Amino acid sequence: MEGGKNLQWGVFRSLLAILQWWGFNVTVIIMNKWIFQKLDFKFPLSVSCVHFICSSIGAYLVIKVLKLKPLIVVDTEDLWKRIFPMSFVFCINIVLGNVSLRYIPVSFMQTIKSFTPATTVVLQWLVWRKYFDWRIWASLVPIVGGILLTSMTELSFNMFGFCAALFGCLATSTKTILAESLLHGYKFDSINTVYYMAPFATMILGVPALLLEGNGVMDWFNTHPSPSAALIIIFSSGVLAFCLNFSIFYVIHSTTAVTFNVAGNLKVAVAVLISWLIFRNPISSLNAVGCSITLIGCTFYGYIRHMLSQQLPGTPRTPRTPRTPRNRKELLPLVNNDKIDGKV
Repeated sequence: MEGGKNLQWGVFRSLLAILQWWGFNVTVIIMNKWIFQKLDFKFPLSVSCVHFICSSIGAYLVIKVLKLKPLIVVDTEDLWKRIFPMSFVFCINIVLGNVSLRYIPVSFMQTIKSFTPATTVVLQWLVWRKYFDWRIWASLVPIVGGILLTSMTELSFNMFGFCAALFGCLATSTKTILAESLLHGYKFDSINTVYYMAPFATMILGVPALLLEGNGVMDWFNTHPSPSAALIIIFSSGVLAFCLNFSIFYVIHSTTAVTFNVAGNLKVAVAVLISWLIFRNPISSLNAVGCSITLIGCTFYGYIRHMLSQQLPGTPRTPRTPRTPRNRKELLPLVNNDKIDGKV
């Protein structure tokens, strides 16, 4: 009886985690598109900077004030050698996502973002010489094919927005690879990641945003009929962007890897549907088919990765990584396990 109640609570917790993750993710995407299109605030660098400022403040409140998460203390040298490079790539990733939202529909942008598994595998293969099972490569075929079909049939195609979204996938993959190599051996939760990376990203982005968009923002502020209400929406999107990071941490710890992957793909479908209902961007039937093929390919990719991860080390079908040469030093963990401020 007790076991049944625990099972029901586990299922309810997983569904709640997925729903609130969907809610924050889709809301942030729709709000950003609304800011660019309806509020005519066409300044993606400034929007990204607002998001980073809100994320920095939110992470500080969660860790230092509310003490909901323990602070992982990092040496100053490691901050600049390891955290700063990831912050730079993280910054590029967010900016490119916002730039793409300005020029292309949400449905097209979300479909292109589904290309991230393919770019991650290719980068790991090219840069780190990591070998993958043939089934991993096979699962990338429908992803690439779906992206090609969607791109060729997109009625609102914009080359600049397409390139921004595509390079955003590369930035996401690079950030993942850097995190795996530089933070290997230590568990960084998403709140601590935001705590360290968001201030760096604000520093990196603040000067370009001021120089490139400062005059435009001032002109917009002076000519917009209701700038106060618009600014509330813009800063609200920043608060929700921080909540999204927190929700990702919650959903990862409440679901399995396969569930997280499937839920992520369904989230894309929900975002596409809601964005179409709000903005009414034209979608052809072939475009919808291409998007569906991409999402099915992503689900298949996640299933294959999970299945291979369940195999015992050393089995013939396990992905292999070449051994590190003896004359090459291994990267040490970012911090020691005893460097935690507070209790878990």
